[in-house]
Parts: sequence; C-alpha cells; structure tokens
Amino acid sequence: MSRRPNLDPFHDDHDGFDRPGRRSRPRTKERPDYSSLPVGRVVTIDRGRYHCLVDDTAVTAAKARPLGRKAVIVGDLVHLDADVSGRPGSLARIVQVLERTTVLRRTADDDDPFERPIVANADQLVIVTALADPEPRMGMIDRVLVAGFDAGLDPVLCLTKSDLARPDDLMAAYAPLDVAVFVLALDCDLAPLRRRLTDHVSVLVGHSGVGKSTLVNGLVPGAERATAQVSQATGRGRHTSTSAIALPLPAGGWVIDTPGVRSFGLSHVKPDRVVAAFSDLAVFAQDCSRGCDHSATALECALDRAVRQGRLAPQRLASFRRIEAAGQERRPDRSSGPAQD
Repeated sequence: MSRRPNLDPFHDDHDGFDRPGRRSRPRTKERPDYSSLPVGRVVTIDRGRYHCLVDDTAVTAAKARPLGRKAVIVGDLVHLDADVSGRPGSLARIVQVLERTTVLRRTADDDDPFERPIVANADQLVIVTALADPEPRMGMIDRVLVAGFDAGLDPVLCLTKSDLARPDDLMAAYAPLDVAVFVLALDCDLAPLRRRLTDHVSVLVGHSGVGKSTLVNGLVPGAERATAQVSQATGRGRHTSTSAIALPLPAGGWVIDTPGVRSFGLSHVKPDRVVAAFSDLAVFAQDCSRGCDHSATALECALDRAVRQGRLAPQRLASFRRIEAAGQERRPDRSSGPAQD
C-alpha cells in the first residue's frame, strides 16, 4: 500500500534530517596545575623564541597559544613544559607566567595610550647617563625616575664619562632625592657598583651612546655586548642593543640591559603614584585637599605648609616638584601637540 501524503500545510518533509547538534565539552572553572613544572627566567626574546635559563641550563621555548600575543617579557619567571633539556634543536613551551613583583613600563610618547612593558621582576632601576658626548638631559632622567617610582623600583644613577666632564651639577640636582649616584670613567674600579647590584635584579636604562653596553661588559665577564661611538653629525648615540637581555652577575643577581631610548612617554603614570614613592612627602600630602597636584601654583598645598613650619626641607620639595613636573607632561594640551622633553 502506498503511503498517503501528509496534507498538513505546516509539515516539513525534511524535518528530522538537520545536522546533528554541535557537541562541546561542558565548561569548567578548573585550571591546569603547572606548579610541578620547572621554572625558568626569560633572559631575551628573539623573533618569537623565548630564551630562558632554568637553573644553569639555557632553554629555547615557544609560547603556548592561550597566553596571548604579548604576555611574556624579559625578566618573567615562567613554567616550562615539553623539552627543557636545552639540547640543540630542542624546544620547550611556556605554559604559565608567574605573578610579577614589578613591571617597568613606558609609552612611546605622552599622547600614546598604550603601555609598553619593558622588564618584569626588577627591583632596581639604573639610569645610565653620560656627563658628555652625548650631553646629559635632566628632563629624560626625571622622566625615567617617574616611571621607576611608579613601578616601585629603587633608583640608581650612573654618571659615565667623568673623564670628559665634572659630575658636580648633576650630583647636586639629585642629592635631595636620596638617589644613589655612582660616577664612572673609562677603566675605573667598578667594585662599589658591583656591591650595589649584587643579589638584586637591576634594569639599565639610558640613551644610546651613554656607555650602557660598555658598563655591562665590565660587570659581566664574557657578555660581549656591542658598543658604538656617538654620531658626530647628530650628537646622539647609535643603537647597538636591539633587544633587552638579562645577564647573571658573577656574585649573584642580574643586570638587564635594554636598548637605548630617545624618549620616555609617561601617559600611563597616575600623579598620586609619584607622590607615594616619596614616603616623607606622602605623609604631608595626606593633608592636601582632593585634587591637589602638589605643584608650586597649587593653592594651600600641604607640602608648602610643611616647608613653612620647618618640617620639610625646601630643597627636597623643589626637587620633588621638578620630578613631578616631568610626570605632569603626560597630560599635554592637545591643541598644542605633544609635550616635549
């Protein structure tokens, strides 16, 4: 007997022949446990490969896809999976970045809204500047100090090429800030600086041509960082370091050499972070009215009151305001273009 057709106008002869439903695993809040995997420190990054040091073994690694595009930077401590033998041709995989203690950041300029993390887990910021050839720029030093204070790093100022110019003026300018200063010349004794760096993770920042690579070569035997002379045409140094690299110090600790910079944007730094870095000033700043920017033109700033009462040295406040002014440039007048050093 032939099958009678279904005369229901809403009946679909193809009903029941759809694609099977998409099957997926139920979501879970559980995350993989990587705590038993070996931990390495990222010492440099080159064309998508992360060079790590696991104990004394140099390991090359790729990054696991779930970590995202820019999730790993020099100085990071990471959990490594796959082949961590360090044998030629072997490749490990970074599966997790451990929580960072500090992150030093900058922006390309004061109008740039995007932060650029430079180094993770450093505790000292070594600002390297030449006393001559090229000439020192206090505006640049102040900006790097602001970024260092924001990141919670202890600042150290290294003045190189003291055989070409005297350091007195720069040392006087930063004396009220309690910044440790080391004056260096060609072939000088680096023992005092070595003692300061031992058992610390110190990141070196400065212009091209100020002698960072020469300094690293003196601190780390066998580092063989490339060096170059200052251009006679522009008075600026040529870039010799193209990527950050972390190097272990013989007596313990690390130095992280970074590429030379010609600008240091501060659009990522909030004003209150700078004040908080100066514990003695922060105590008085608590009495300021809300919105006080602590500048010389601020009305009824508690810092000025502390100076009048003899509880704060005027030189200390003047030096702080110079540093803070460098940070205030991160909010330029858009109608007049970006702020300049």
